[in-house]
Amino acid sequence: MVARKSALALGMMLSLMLAGSGPTLAGPALLFDAGNGRVLYAEDADQPWHPASLTKIMTAYMVFEALKANKITLEQKIPVSANAHAQPPSKLGLPVGAEITVNLALKALIVKSANDAAVMLAEAIGGTEETFMAQMNATAQRLGMTQSRFVNPHGLPAPEQATTARDLSRLTRIVIQDHPEYGSLWAMADMQIGRRRLRTHNGLLRTYDGADGFKTGFICDSGFNVVATATRENRRLVAVVLGEYTSRDRSLRAASLLEHGFKNYGWKELFSSSTVDSLPASADVTAVHSIRQHVASFACNPRRNASVSRARQKKIRARTKDAKAKAKPAAKAKQGAAAPAAKAAPAKSAASQSPAAKTE
Repeated sequence: MVARKSALALGMMLSLMLAGSGPTLAGPALLFDAGNGRVLYAEDADQPWHPASLTKIMTAYMVFEALKANKITLEQKIPVSANAHAQPPSKLGLPVGAEITVNLALKALIVKSANDAAVMLAEAIGGTEETFMAQMNATAQRLGMTQSRFVNPHGLPAPEQATTARDLSRLTRIVIQDHPEYGSLWAMADMQIGRRRLRTHNGLLRTYDGADGFKTGFICDSGFNVVATATRENRRLVAVVLGEYTSRDRSLRAASLLEHGFKNYGWKELFSSSTVDSLPASADVTAVHSIRQHVASFACNPRRNASVSRARQKKIRARTKDAKAKAKPAAKAKQGAAAPAAKAAPAKSAASQSPAAKTE
């Protein structure tokens, strides 16, 4: 019920977000029906963008294909190479020489977005990461992802690594259609490895009614990306959102798009016949670029975020001071009561603390 109310509230904000968010305020976005590919909303669908960990959707697809061809098995154990161990977080962090099953590595790839697991799987399939990348790009071309280029299996920063909302839509639809047997992996909110429980970065799985996948991605140059899926009344919609400045904005925009799609599907079906493949090409497409300077992350903009933090603290102090000032008359009015000090103090404390709590 809470999730349903949250979704409805998010949906009401859609018109403001879609009408007021131009290319300088929001990155590419695409909303479509997973079943027939019908496009319900598109914005800069062909604008090149750094995929970040959305790259792992392609890596997972390669694993699914290898499993289907019996090149590997889910129970097969694969080692942590020096190359895999050297990858930066997010990762499992296992020592060189340790082994885990393909099944566990696949879960870590999708749920934890583990970069070391991505390399382990790439090496298990291709022999070397370089060979796997050649196979990955050949597969992308075969799937019609003509604007995508991959140089690593995880999505860590690389100037040449790029894709588009349209290409990611094609890939996601193919993964859903060709490998439904692994659908539960994309819907996992957490996973267990040893004594550790690892949680997904996809908050929509916990907050949006009907959410059942798919994958998030973030690096400073790309901003916060997500491919999100949800199913209601046997209809599954997919929202691709790229380049949001915060993880909250990413979830908000994806949820708003999905809500818009579910509420207006019948109308869209009457007046729009475009599919992911037939959608007209985007106008004014530019080269892939970085939005690092806009991203609200200390890792990307320490000075900017330090300034934001100072501004927030200043606002908190101002609100707290105002709350204290408002609490004084109430305290004076109680001075004639039987226990003035005991009653006034708690009222003052609660009033001074609540504004600070609301700003967090």
